Amino acid sequence: MESNITKDDLRQFGLLLIVQLKQIIENNQNKEDDGLNPEWLKSRVVRKLMDMSAASLQNLRITGKVRFKKVLGSYYYNKSDLMDLFNDED
Repeated sequence: MESNITKDDLRQFGLLLIVQLKQIIENNQNKEDDGLNPEWLKSRVVRKLMDMSAASLQNLRITGKVRFKKVLGSYYYNKSDLMDLFNDED
């Protein structure tokens, strides 16, 4: 039994492989996006998202406008509190 593989067969196989890889990547990204929405955010992430200085974030913490937790020297802020705070100011 002799089967000859042509360039066209390889091209079709390559296109099929690319389509399947794209589907796998998209499925994995959708699963990861669900897990990338944490309730508590680190200070660095909050400062970057809200475009604020460390002092401004500290002021929000001291005045009690946002809930926070301190874990091993890092501050974590409640995401819903931050969103509510900045949505109310609009």
